[in-house]
Parts: sequence; C-alpha cells; structure tokens
Amino acid sequence: MTNEHIGSTVPRRQLGRRLRDLREGARLTVTQVVTALEWSKPRLWRYETGQVPIHPNDVEAMCRLYGADTELTNALKTLARETKSKGWWHAYSDIPEWFELFLGMEAAASRIRQYEAEVIPGLVQAASYAQAATVRCITREPTPEILERGTAVRMQRQQILTRRAPTAPDLEIFLSEAALLRGFTAEIMIDQLTCLLTLSERPNISIRVVPLAAGPHRAFHGSFVILDFPEETPVRGPEPTTVYSEHPTGALYLDKPSEVKTYARIWADLGSVALDQPRSYQLIQQKAKEWSW
Repeated sequence: MTNEHIGSTVPRRQLGRRLRDLREGARLTVTQVVTALEWSKPRLWRYETGQVPIHPNDVEAMCRLYGADTELTNALKTLARETKSKGWWHAYSDIPEWFELFLGMEAAASRIRQYEAEVIPGLVQAASYAQAATVRCITREPTPEILERGTAVRMQRQQILTRRAPTAPDLEIFLSEAALLRGFTAEIMIDQLTCLLTLSERPNISIRVVPLAAGPHRAFHGSFVILDFPEETPVRGPEPTTVYSEHPTGALYLDKPSEVKTYARIWADLGSVALDQPRSYQLIQQKAKEWSW
C-alpha cells in the first residue's frame, strides 16, 4: 500500500501500540518513562496513541529504556520513518486533524461498514449532493473556494472504491429511508439517487435501505462506521477493527474488543430489519421517481 493512500495514519497507530506494549512489558509506568526520558506525559501519550509522527531517535531512546533488542529496535525505527509520510489529504489545510486520522484509516481499510440515518454517506455522494452537504457542514462563510475544496475532498475519497492496487475495499451501507427523503432540491436528489443506483451495481458495494416501517432498532444512537483492515506484513500485524463515530467538533475511535463487539451486534440487528439489495434498489428507484414529480 502506497504512502499516498494511507499517509502516516496506520504506521503511527501501529508504532504507538508496539511501543506501549513494550513499555507495559517492561513494567514501566508513564511517570517512570517521562521522568527517565525527560519528556512530558502528553508527549508520550501522543506517541502511544498514534496522534503524531515519531522521530527514529525517540524510538531508539524508548526501545533502549524498555530493553528491546537490536532487531526489534531497527524495525521500529524503520516504521517511525513511515510516520512522516503524507497522504493526498494533506494538500487541504483546512481538514481537521481528527478527520485526517479517519481519512488515513478509511484509505487503509479492506472492509468498510457504515450506517447513516440522515444523509447520504460521503463515499457514495454525487458531486452536486456533496457540494450542498458541504454548505451544511461548515460553520464559517461558505466561500466558493471553501465549497470547492470541501467537495473535492469528498470526491477524492471515493477513488478508493475503484482502485486496483491495493485492492478496493468492500463497502457495505445501511441507509435509513429518511436519508432518501430528507434532501436538497429535486434536481440534486434525483442526481444523488441515480448515483446510488449506479454504485450499488458494483461488486464491492452493497447499499441496503432500512425502511421507516421497520420500526425501532439498535442503531438509534446514531450513525457510525466500522473499519476492518488487512494484515499488511507478518511483522507489523493487522490494524484492529475500529469503530468511528463523528460529531460536529470531533470524533470517537473505538477499538477495544468489547466496543467492537457491541457495534457488531448493532450491525447485525440492522441487517435483520433492512431490505435486501434488490428491494433496496427498487425503493431507491421509487424515491427517485417521486422526487421527479
């Protein structure tokens, strides 16, 4: 997988977990480490959680303190060099840091499962819908430049669905019927629903609608994304399945087994109430016709 595809997100998270595991294996507390290295606690926390790149010299200092052997130290220093890689989204300076992290994870995923209750997901938005949605998302004056950049980011994200190397991820979407009804202009919605019909014919994309008639279900807490990752190398191992939940001022990244298991149950419940793909396709067709009336 190229650096342009994932940036530094996955290497940072992988390196941070390995360093945390080494620290815990050495039975050293955060206080003991920052005292020995003369660092601050926030600095160590940012390293171990993959929030920032790590210089190889810092990795070497940590490995020396933790008693890691030369082979492992060199491997982690090599991984540290990857944490400075930049993905395509770094060209857009106004993307929040918490969303940059998601873009890197989304680009690295082999399977993406998403539930949306109110809007069409960004990965399957038509350009006209994406621009209209961008207006609703930004809090400052929507200048033409801001709208153009916001729309461009959404469109560029979609390139992962048709890429050949690495293999395009499988995208599975449960979409509330409300998102088909709550739209913008008729022209935009017809364009968007037509786009959904086209994309749903791709072998790696599944779009299923949760009808309003289905009644209550376990996803009443709101929208979320479940990201699964391939095993990149035997040395580094796979990135753990992560649940992403976005909010207006930030996002949650959940990867504890108990958290992932909870969302897996919610996903299974959605599957029990959603229409199958053929009936979902028919419903989207029907809604597109209704928007044209």
